[in-house]
Amino acid sequence: MKKDQKALLLEQLKKTPIVQIACEKLGISRMTYYRWRKSDTEFAKASDEALSEGSLLINDMAESQLISAIRDKNMTAVIYWLKNHHTTYTDRLEISGHLKHSSEKLTPEQEALIKQALRLVSSSPKNKHEKTIKKIS
Repeated sequence: MKKDQKALLLEQLKKTPIVQIACEKLGISRMTYYRWRKSDTEFAKASDEALSEGSLLINDMAESQLISAIRDKNMTAVIYWLKNHHTTYTDRLEISGHLKHSSEKLTPEQEALIKQALRLVSSSPKNKHEKTIKKIS
């Protein structure tokens, strides 16, 4: 019986990749789901795959709705698509400034701070898409 429930839950997760909702549809508690994950590595792996497959399904559905909205001339949908699929319309980060050449070298601490700042800027959620960085000297 438990194996059947696990299989049914995995199939449900492929359709609805939200643990709470999938469990409710089958009358299984979330605690049971997480207990199964903890005690059964095969189930945990299959569960991860089912959730991933379900997410891909939802992504396809969402993209289909977005395309329908574009066909209906929904400007918000048009703008969203262009900003996320066309390099001309993506957000850009422009850095400008003037360089002064100095004989002074940066201290190791200053170099570390600059490297850390550049890493933070390049990994921020707003910069997840291709950015154009211009250096003006």
